[in-house]
Amino acid sequence: MKTRSATVERITTETRIRARLVIDGRGRSRVRTGIRFLDHMLELFARHGGFDLALQAAGDLDVDQHHTVEDAGIVLGQCFDRALAGRRGINRAGYFLMPMDETLAVAAVDFGGRPFLVYSAPLRPRLVGDLQAELLEDFFGGFSSQARANVHLKVLYGRSSHHKIEALFKAFARAVRVACSRDRRLLKELPSTKGLL
Repeated sequence: MKTRSATVERITTETRIRARLVIDGRGRSRVRTGIRFLDHMLELFARHGGFDLALQAAGDLDVDQHHTVEDAGIVLGQCFDRALAGRRGINRAGYFLMPMDETLAVAAVDFGGRPFLVYSAPLRPRLVGDLQAELLEDFFGGFSSQARANVHLKVLYGRSSHHKIEALFKAFARAVRVACSRDRRLLKELPSTKGLL
């Protein structure tokens, strides 16, 4: 079967981001955003999803992290949208429940063409590592809108904000992996009764 991949470059007055995604990869990553905790989460995403991801970002971090974080989500979503092309033969939807020590997170994803984000991850500290934690909702919102995907993310409970975010990214990666997986019986079929995604 053909390897599904995409390369996207986004250049604005605030950021310059280039990403290459291989959906049917081996979990390899090279990520440099200037925000080390975000790099770590994207590396986890690639590993747990089985995706190959190269992403380089140069943003106006001297102003704030917002543009870099949100635009990284936008570019990642565009990569999935392009790599999935017509979306024939994929499972389309996937979910995963991820424990990490005292934390439990759940993610559900549907590449059905209708972007929507539901995000519930209470985080106390402003910073987790060097990442402004409130911006994760913008990251996932950017992904959802550009991947044309329904994304539901929830931290059910936990103490450590680091664990909450990490469990969320791992659950998200594995839910996306299931949703992107191909069903050999239905390779030519569109996963919709409407005939359109």
